[in-house]
Order: sequence, then structure tokens, then C-alpha cells
Amino acid sequence: MIVVTGATGNVGRELIRILAAGGDAVTAVSRRPGLLPEGIRHHLGDLAEPQSIAPALHGAGALFLLVAGEDPQSILERAAATGIRRVVLLSSQGAGTRPEVYAHPARFEDAVRRSGLEWTVLRSGGLGSNAYAWAESIRTTRTAAAPFADVGLPVVDPADVAEVAAAVLREPGHAGRTYELTGPAPVTPRERAGAIGAALGEPVRFVEQTREEARAQMLAFMPEPVVEGTLGILGEPLPAEREPSPAVRQILGRAPRPFADWAARSAPAFR
Repeated sequence: MIVVTGATGNVGRELIRILAAGGDAVTAVSRRPGLLPEGIRHHLGDLAEPQSIAPALHGAGALFLLVAGEDPQSILERAAATGIRRVVLLSSQGAGTRPEVYAHPARFEDAVRRSGLEWTVLRSGGLGSNAYAWAESIRTTRTAAAPFADVGLPVVDPADVAEVAAAVLREPGHAGRTYELTGPAPVTPRERAGAIGAALGEPVRFVEQTREEARAQMLAFMPEPVVEGTLGILGEPLPAEREPSPAVRQILGRAPRPFADWAARSAPAFR
């Protein structure tokens, strides 16, 4: 049995589909009900309340864990007590490149490494699905706005993250490893808007925001230190943040999907 937290999110939903299609027994954990493949056991639970997910852990051998809540130690202790042997943590690339800003995922990584369980850390770069933030403006005005229009980053397809997670949860040989997951090449915000336009078959106008405009927008839903760190990655990425990682190819035996693939699959959300 594999327990997947965040099962209705962009990565978790795809991970559940892959595992179910491969015949794995899966328990999906999420804070709210969501559409899941037929036959999947679902448990309502919140990582911010570790006791709420404890019933989902019984009988499982592996756990896919998100960075959520404030008490990773309690979650991992409960996992070990119920017989889970393997934990795969979905973390952030920023935990490695900017740990002073991304202290939350860095703390989860530390807890996982000290848990006594067989662990693997997946550090995801920016997800292609972050472009869903443009969905309303593209639907209504065929416009996308973002700062740093021509700064490229190798954003990763959430389906690739899910495939890597499935492989690491199923296969031996990944214990004690930390993998950086990115797309195949840097792609700029302007290019991402263009790819969505191409998928729709009509142009999407790109509007470049100032740093302050973007900062004000982000502060509505992100803590200030994370906003500053995110703007730093978007506007002045470090070499490690610009460089595509070989991990997806190494684990899956194929190149990671380009952003245009994600845009083509996700076009209905922007129509």
C-alpha cells in the first residue's frame, strides 16, 4: 500500500492515476474530496493536523509526503509506528539553492533524513502548472501578466514529477538520494504565454509587470520572505536554478516534457 498526501493537487492527482494504472494499492489523502480513479481509497486529512492522517497510514509500506503543516517529525513518527518503511518527500529546489529563504521545505528535508526511514527527496523546480494563475485573465481577455518577461527557467511538468515519484516509490536504488527535477530547457514567461496561445489557436498578449507590481500581488497569498525569494529566483536566478537537471532522464529513461506539452494538455483550462 502507498499513501499519497496532497492527492488532489497537480502532482498528487497524476501520481494517483499512475499508481492505480500500474495496479498499486493506494490510499489518497487530501483536505477536501476530489475526483479520483475508481477504486481508490480516500481519506480526508490535513498534514497540519498529523493525527488526522494517522488512520490512512495503517497497512502501508510507503508514503509520498508534501511540505505542509509545521510538524514533520510527528507525521514521520506516526508513519514509522504504523510500519511504513519508505518516504518520498516532494520539496522545492529553493531548499537547496536558497535555504535561508525556503526554510520550511529545508526543515522537512532535515526531518525526513533523520527519520530512520528509507528516504528520497525530490526537489522540484517551478511547476508548469503555476501558469494556471493566468487562467482567468487568459479566458477573459487573452492576456497574461508576469515580471521578468525574458528571464528563462527550466520549469518542470507536474506529470514528470509524478512519474519520477511513482518510480522512486516502487523501485529500489533511490534511498538516501536527493533529486533536482526540472524541465528540458529554460523557458521565459513570455514564451510560456506564447505556448498557451499556440495551444488555444489564438494569440495571448503578454504584459510585463514591474517587480513591485508582482510583489504586491504575491503578498496576498505568500509570506514576505518567500515572496522575496521567489522574485529572486524569477528575476536573478542562480546558475543552479537556470541549469536543466538530468534527473528526470536518469530515472525515467527519457527527456522531460517541454512546457508546450503541458500547455497543449491543459488548454481547456484557458478557453
